[in-house]
Amino acid sequence: MKNAKRKEPGNQNLKSTDSCLREFFVDQLKDIYWAEKQILKALPKMKKAATSKELQAAFEDHMTVTQKQVDRLEKSFELLDEKAVAKKCDAMEGILSEGQGIIEETEEGTATRDVGLILAAQKVEHYEISTYGGLAQLARTLGEVKVARLLEETLAEEKETDETLTEIAENDVNYEASEESGDKYPQRRAS
Repeated sequence: MKNAKRKEPGNQNLKSTDSCLREFFVDQLKDIYWAEKQILKALPKMKKAATSKELQAAFEDHMTVTQKQVDRLEKSFELLDEKAVAKKCDAMEGILSEGQGIIEETEEGTATRDVGLILAAQKVEHYEISTYGGLAQLARTLGEVKVARLLEETLAEEKETDETLTEIAENDVNYEASEESGDKYPQRRAS
């Protein structure tokens, strides 16, 4: 669809507060707002479970960044004249649950656990990247330029965090894990 012409808004009243698209947009903001608040709860657990000092520092830094992202979402709700209300995000609940499972199923103090934590954190980041990218575009479509800018700022931070996690994995943790003996990761229990 690269060659498809993009429709420009023209003189339409895009800030309509009663359109289905705006309702959907606000609903999705509530969804990611819930997700960010849950991530704030999960990050200290991930930091505590990590062995690598670099990974611990990355989780610590991202706690500060995530709080700023929550604040930006609250500002977005304010700009939209909406109450900042969280709506359970089933996708993030599942991703965070999987991350908790990695902690439970890997041996404490191993690089293998750190590999799993990085993988779990990157799943979170990729979900956030896709969500914030789509929401920023919807905000622009709706004529909510200030909200779009806030969402784009968060999008850039999520991409940066993903890159940081990749660097930690590639520069150190993956190699350390590859040298650990095979009995450090117990067989997954059959469900």
